[in-house]
Amino acid sequence: MLKINEIYASIQGESSHTGLPCVFIRLTGCNLRCSWCDTAYAFHKGDDFTVDQIMQKIEAFALPLVEITGGEPLMQEDVYPLMEALLEKGYRVMLETGGALPIDGVPEKVIKILDIKCPGSGEKEKNRLENLQLLAPHDEVKFVLLDRADYEWSRDLLKKCDLAPSVQVLFSPVYDRLDLKDLSEWILEDRLPVRLQTQLHKVIWSKNAIGV
Repeated sequence: MLKINEIYASIQGESSHTGLPCVFIRLTGCNLRCSWCDTAYAFHKGDDFTVDQIMQKIEAFALPLVEITGGEPLMQEDVYPLMEALLEKGYRVMLETGGALPIDGVPEKVIKILDIKCPGSGEKEKNRLENLQLLAPHDEVKFVLLDRADYEWSRDLLKKCDLAPSVQVLFSPVYDRLDLKDLSEWILEDRLPVRLQTQLHKVIWSKNAIGV
């Protein structure tokens, strides 16, 4: 049984899959409290679903790409059989995880979007950096940046861990807090091998929109 906050179809707003139609499964609960969090509504509210019930809802959307997100989806043990069930049905499965819990149990074929928490989030000490050693070439690492200090910290960690050659690295500004132009100029100045992204769904709808 899984506690689900919402299931909906939308345009993928983040990662290198930005722009693709996608079904989102948002699980309830999170072990982190990032200062800039935009999904606090998923901390506690949700309804119980079996894996079979979730699969029925997913099939009704008739889309090949599915993202499991939160909150923090890895807090719920039944997320693993859910990922397996989706893969068995031929879906392309993405998992967005906050990086504070181990990812060694995630099926290899799942595309992991691993967040690294910068100092501005207030949760830097929760990073489980050993997860970086478990990433496959199709996985991605995301840094959400609040300010110049977050950028410099992420830039230095990127070089220290030698991440960019092995996985896609995403630099994303906190929406309405860090200007895209500024972040673009910093990336160009340092010639960083990262992908700039913004939250496309907030551009299409609004920064406060839920279920899109």
